[in-house]
Amino acid sequence: MPQQTWTAVDDYFNGLLVEEDDALLAAAADSEAAGLPAHQVAPNQGKLLHLLARIRGARTILEIGTLGGYSTIWLARALPEGGRLVTLESDPRCAAVATANIARAGLERVVDIRVGKARDSLPVLADEGAGPFDLVFIDADKPSNPEYLEWAVRLTRPGSVIVGDNVVRDGAITDPAGDDPRVQGVRRFTELIAAHPELTATTIQTVGAKGYDGFTLALVTGGPTG
Repeated sequence: MPQQTWTAVDDYFNGLLVEEDDALLAAAADSEAAGLPAHQVAPNQGKLLHLLARIRGARTILEIGTLGGYSTIWLARALPEGGRLVTLESDPRCAAVATANIARAGLERVVDIRVGKARDSLPVLADEGAGPFDLVFIDADKPSNPEYLEWAVRLTRPGSVIVGDNVVRDGAITDPAGDDPRVQGVRRFTELIAAHPELTATTIQTVGAKGYDGFTLALVTGGPTG
């Protein structure tokens, strides 16, 4: 199927099921205008994250990789009164755009943006006792995915949900000899999940306006899954 068909299908379902209000549209537009990479989730993927958080009944969310704050807005809007979202962004330029986008959406009191490398911010969160988080969304530099997974497990509890984005890599994930560090990071991430006694997971391939990719959905069980 051509990309044109995938995009048309997304447009059809998004038109019926996914409502992007002014704040979301402006977040995407301002991110593009600022020259940020076009790596934010698609509208239907943002809605999926929103629904997962609501289904889980999440009160605390950790996002690793803020970019322009588009997915942050979707996730934060799923939180109940008193809920909290912590999002980690290494690039100050992205964080500045996200801060403005999140404020425009009226979520500045819900969202805590931490600027700096996630590998530095995550231990700080642990020291602060910021967890356990009910949902963790991992969407940052893929070579570090194994390290992010380790921290995600440490900062969650049984019943928490971990979502890893962009794991199919246009099918490159199937090549064990590939030299792309992003692919190798995702492969190791997946192998660690498969071997982890406190996680059960699946991966779904996706096609759409963002091309061919997929996401991994893991549940923290707290013990052997059998």
